[in-house]
Amino acid sequence: MTYINRTDAGRRLAAQTARRLGGQDTVVLGLPRGGVPVAHEVATALDAPLDVIVVRKIGVPYQPELAMGAIGEDDVRVVDRRVRAMTGLGDDDFAAVERRERAELHRRVHRFRAGRPRTPLHGRTAVVVDDGIATGSTARAACQVARRLGARRVVLAAPVGSPDAVARLHDDADEVICPLVPDGFSAIGEWYTDFTQTTDDEVTALLARAAARPRTEHTPSHGPAVDEVEIQAGPVRLPGHLTVPQRAVGIVVFAHGSGSGRNSPRNRAVAEELHRGGLATLLFDLLDDAEAEERANVFDIALLAGRLAVAAEWVRERPDTARLPLGYFGASTGAAAALAAAARPDSDAQAVVSRGGRPDLAGEALESVRAATLLVVGGDDQTVLDLNRRARVRLRCEHRLTVIPGAGHLFEEPGALTTVAELARDWFTTHLAAAPRPARR
Repeated sequence: MTYINRTDAGRRLAAQTARRLGGQDTVVLGLPRGGVPVAHEVATALDAPLDVIVVRKIGVPYQPELAMGAIGEDDVRVVDRRVRAMTGLGDDDFAAVERRERAELHRRVHRFRAGRPRTPLHGRTAVVVDDGIATGSTARAACQVARRLGARRVVLAAPVGSPDAVARLHDDADEVICPLVPDGFSAIGEWYTDFTQTTDDEVTALLARAAARPRTEHTPSHGPAVDEVEIQAGPVRLPGHLTVPQRAVGIVVFAHGSGSGRNSPRNRAVAEELHRGGLATLLFDLLDDAEAEERANVFDIALLAGRLAVAAEWVRERPDTARLPLGYFGASTGAAAALAAAARPDSDAQAVVSRGGRPDLAGEALESVRAATLLVVGGDDQTVLDLNRRARVRLRCEHRLTVIPGAGHLFEEPGALTTVAELARDWFTTHLAAAPRPARR
């Protein structure tokens, strides 16, 4: 078994954690950076607050990934004497690395909490979450920090870990939840298809999103209201669905593919997941009925990109959406239109997600895109996958290509569209929640 990425790993870990800890007064603590995306899924499943618990590995100078100890908040210090003895390093060597890591620890505490008080742990169950356990030094330090801060019970949860490290952690945690403990473990990253490094901005965005998430007791049984709207684009009026959740962190405008529109069941399924992530959405028809009858219009990327730009301007003129950071979600030919719209000099789009898209049709505009771009393609959609691989070479912005194994062009396979929706949710919340709010007009 391998994980697609940290979100996939977190979702699977969350299912086990919720079954074992549901109903307890819990705080979820992610280990920055990589543990926070995993922890976010666990916190969502438990409907629990999310915080960070900052620890730093004391790496062997000539092999930094090998931990000879760890430090944590509140002056916690863990030494792995077995590794120290194996390396032959002295106290001065350890102290030099510790000083450097202590400075980085203080920087991260300041950056990630951003002035927010630490979530109280006294008398509660603390669930410490990382993306994997190699030597276990940082996990041990985190458990000790949680204990020192008054946690009644400390649970360590990680998607994968080495057998030796997991066994030793039972000395520091009341319970260890680790669904994958392979005998052939050598590195955490080998158990992930995508183990791209998590950034500081992604961590702060996930924490902000978790802080804005309504708790169960305040969540109404119905979803956010959908407004039926019309957008004037020159001589035509284009109908749409606008949904704005409370405390929205951004808005995503959808660009539908050929032969589709605002009622696309696939895009509406994605939109529902974005709403759960605190994102507003606008699904509208890029063409009116007469225009849609002309097949050439479906492939007129300049026309479709212009309609998206009109929609973006319309969003900026509404009081409830004017100051929300903007993103585009495009499918098929709509993905090319989304990228072309994001490449316009006057665009303030911060993020783009393409689902089974044709970014190649955006042509030279690809090199002018500034918005962070995620390309999602089914592993069995070989022709489109090849086109995406060629197109991504031309992108100069932050970008990522994620392939969903076993999925076709329409993502009709069990769980495939859900994975697309969750990837889109995470990409948009990461890049929109941390983006500056547009100025008032």
